[in-house]
Amino acid sequence: MGLRANIIASAPALGLALWRYNILPIKYLVAIPVFNEAGYVADVLERTRPHADHLLVIDDGSTDKTPALLNGFADIHMIRHPRNFGYGQSLIDAFGYAAAQRYDWLITMDCDDQHEPASIPAFVSAMRNADADIISGSRYLRSHSGDDAPPADRRSINLKITRLLNERLGLALTDAFCGFKAYRVSALAKMSLSEPGYAFPMQFWAQAVRRGLSIAEIPVRLVYNDPNRHFGGDLDNPTVRYRHYLDVFETAMRELDDEGAPGVGGNDSATDGCIWSSCCSS
Repeated sequence: MGLRANIIASAPALGLALWRYNILPIKYLVAIPVFNEAGYVADVLERTRPHADHLLVIDDGSTDKTPALLNGFADIHMIRHPRNFGYGQSLIDAFGYAAAQRYDWLITMDCDDQHEPASIPAFVSAMRNADADIISGSRYLRSHSGDDAPPADRRSINLKITRLLNERLGLALTDAFCGFKAYRVSALAKMSLSEPGYAFPMQFWAQAVRRGLSIAEIPVRLVYNDPNRHFGGDLDNPTVRYRHYLDVFETAMRELDDEGAPGVGGNDSATDGCIWSSCCSS
C-alpha cells in the first residue's frame, strides 16, 4: 500500500483535509452504463473525457452499433456483458471495479445525453467539501434556465417514490431516481446490492440508510432529450412500474430487518437529511 493509500486508511480526517486543500488528489472513476446507445455514446464519451482521467463503460449487451463505436475508444476501461443483465447490474459491476482498482470515488452517469459531463467538476468539488458518502444529483433541487419538462408519468412516480423514501428512511431527498451520483468507494463496501434492473435505487437507498452512509444532494439540470424512451416490457406501464418499485423496496426493507440492520431512529448519521445547498459549503 502506497503513502497516499496509507494516509487515507489510517487517518481519514487527515485525508479529507488534504483533499480539500488540493494537497492530495482525489482518484476518481467516471462510469457510464450503456445499452444500445449508438446515437449518443460517441458524443457523450468525447464530452466526458476532458473531465475524467479514468473512464469506465459497462456495455450491457448492446445489439446495435454501440460495441463497434466503443472499439474506437482504446483509452477507456470496458466491461462487456454477453447479454442484457440490467441497469442495476451495470452499476453493481461499476462499484466492484472501482473497489478492485482502489479508487477513492466513483461517479456514475447515464449515456442518453440527459446528464451533462460539464457537471462533473461540481461533483468533484462536492467530494472535497461535503462530509458525505453519497452525493446524489437532483434535477428538482434547483431550477435551471432551459430545464426540460419530464414525462408526466415519470415525474409522478418520482414524486411518490421520493416521498415514500423520505418518510420511511428519514431522508430529505428531492430526486430519488437521478443516476448522476458520486459515491465514496470505501463506503460502498458496507453494501450488498443485488437488484439488477431499473428498481435498483429502491434497494440502494434502503441499504445506504440502514448501513449508516451519509447522503447529500447537489443540483443538476433537468434534461429530457427523448421523452419517448422506454423501459421495456411490462415496465412501460406506469402502474406496473410503480408497483414493482414498491415491491423491491419492501423486499429490501424486510431483508435488512431480518439481518438486524439498525433502524432509522438508531443511526443519526444516516438520516441527517443533508442537502448540499443547505448543509455543506462549496
